[in-house]
Amino acid sequence: MIKQLNRRTGSGSHAILGDRHASSRLACGIHAILDDKPLIMGILNVTPDSFSDGGKFSGLNEAIQQVELMLSEGVDIIDIGGESTRPGSDSVAAGEQIRRVVPVIEAIRQQLNSDVLISIDTTLSEVAKAALDAGADIINDVSGGREDAAILTLAAQTGVPIILMHSQGMPKTMQDNPHYEDVVQEVLDVLNESIKAALKAGVKKEAIAIDPGIGFAKRKQDNIDLLAHLDKLVSTGFPVLLGTSRKRFMGTICDVTEPSELVTATAVTTALGVMAGVQMFRVHDVKENRQAADVAWAIKQSR
Repeated sequence: MIKQLNRRTGSGSHAILGDRHASSRLACGIHAILDDKPLIMGILNVTPDSFSDGGKFSGLNEAIQQVELMLSEGVDIIDIGGESTRPGSDSVAAGEQIRRVVPVIEAIRQQLNSDVLISIDTTLSEVAKAALDAGADIINDVSGGREDAAILTLAAQTGVPIILMHSQGMPKTMQDNPHYEDVVQEVLDVLNESIKAALKAGVKKEAIAIDPGIGFAKRKQDNIDLLAHLDKLVSTGFPVLLGTSRKRFMGTICDVTEPSELVTATAVTTALGVMAGVQMFRVHDVKENRQAADVAWAIKQSR
């Protein structure tokens, strides 16, 4: 799919950057890459403390090797983050995040000569700008634009797509006592507020995607309820990103404590998401989830 888009818009590591930031493939919004089968977003945490793979890819060589692996397995987007947002994690200053993520983005564009789409996983506008300058295409904000409103202005000014996720509070304390009366409706309400703020800042509607924030300030049943009603998120008309990869609530269901043993469980949620109309999946394990998404997509197309 990405190669087909390249033939329409030109190739090479800099040809995709449009007017400095906005990828030419994304100039008409994130919908431009959603006219085919679902997209797999591969997670690349260049952090020492992420919940599942902290420290594994904090070195540049290790990070690039992981990108090469994900590319070989059919990834569509590389999501690069320099701050862990696992429950209980501390915030990381913008300067340190930039130090971690920018060399990796530059290496993907220069050493690998790859024009794979890159998203920057951050809540801070300063980090997002540095990443976009280095060659990133998409902003992925787990705070939904609430931590640093300037990130919405940045998205509007550069024309890049932004993914707005639902959460409550900060990662340090978000799992202390989350509570919902109607989690699906409350998540939709908060996401609607984030969408309104983005539109007010000048972000185009077609540049917005949403994420229900599985595992972020959610109890086990909250996560299950959201997964059971993904169609309600899809019905908003905004592209949906689903991120269940290796998350703890599935471990409690499967009686598993090691996140890396939840690959199959993650792939099940990917297949269910495809059937519900979800279009993007953020995962650690590209190969398995690529297969799950493709098979589910083929089945769905036969309906």
